Amino acid sequence: MAGVYFHIPFCKRVCAYCDFYKSVRLDRREELVAALAAEARRRRDYLGGERVRTRYFGGGTPSLLPAAAVASLLRLTEELWECSGVEETTLEANPDDLDEGYLAALREAGVDRLSIGIQSFDDGCLKLMNRRHTAAGAERAVRAAQRAGFANLTVDLIFGVPGYGGDSLRRSLDRVLALDVQHVSAYHLTVEPATAFGRLAERGRFAQVDDETSEREFLEVHEALSGAGFEHYEVSNYARPGFRARHNASYWRGDKYIGLGPAAHSFDGTDRSWNVSSVGEYLAGAEPGRERLTGRDRFNEYLLTRLRTAEGIDLDLIARSFGAARAARTERLAAPMLRSGVLAADGRRLSVPPRRMLVSDAVVGALFEVEEDV
Repeated sequence: MAGVYFHIPFCKRVCAYCDFYKSVRLDRREELVAALAAEARRRRDYLGGERVRTRYFGGGTPSLLPAAAVASLLRLTEELWECSGVEETTLEANPDDLDEGYLAALREAGVDRLSIGIQSFDDGCLKLMNRRHTAAGAERAVRAAQRAGFANLTVDLIFGVPGYGGDSLRRSLDRVLALDVQHVSAYHLTVEPATAFGRLAERGRFAQVDDETSEREFLEVHEALSGAGFEHYEVSNYARPGFRARHNASYWRGDKYIGLGPAAHSFDGTDRSWNVSSVGEYLAGAEPGRERLTGRDRFNEYLLTRLRTAEGIDLDLIARSFGAARAARTERLAAPMLRSGVLAADGRRLSVPPRRMLVSDAVVGALFEVEEDV
């Protein structure tokens, strides 16, 4: 099974934390939709006959696309690939874009899951992050989506924002739970250099929270959502039973996917490719970059993606797919982490306990295979 991803880079306003490729040139939307369709037709053989299981509009702000454009791109996927078994079609949305007419049109187009970027229910925090909606507007958007018939909603939250932990974070979690959504993605704020927060940090005017605060807020999020019946199935993702994000899971499993649009990445099972991070150059026909993954690359990606999930890694699968030597090496390096409780074992399966997922990157780093290892 495979996934189709459309990258819609347009934003009305640039958020202070965002490090994704984006553009405020909204006048180029129509051109981009035509280019996306042309790229899809040009690369129709990329998935090698795999059935499409999921479709995803990410960004940027995909909800800045007219619903008719979304519908046309979804129809095109059905012309080019076998989509009769599609299980999930997601569109990322800003709360301000979700009025009743647009929601009804998205439903008609075939979108069955919305990812709504709320980030916080504290208006002060939203202002700091340069978001263009209010807490009240976010709640109205979720309620409107539910009235429109969307029964699979995920909302984003950001924690680890200096000055907005404690009561502010608890209020945001309480309001999310009161909305009765099916999925929550909760991300720790990372201050990247090429962002407004990064530039402020460089001038000494903004700093990330310390490790103790990070861990405390992570556990607060974990306990609030897990206690309300959400499964903590990936570092930043929580789902009601049956509502895991299927498209994102395909990345973690190593399934094939095609990414269409500027800055979009693709994977055909052996090679990775990526489009240029520029609307102008993409529209002008810039060739994608390509990389053939070595056995070491694939093994490290397996560690990186799977140790972020509740399922973790399987030593027997490593032996079959990557060789007995790698499995033995992984088992040896994992032993001290098992003793310390950073890793847990279930037979031959090793995973990071949900309460310790904040340190999963450190676990991955300790198990990574580098060139001098072999």
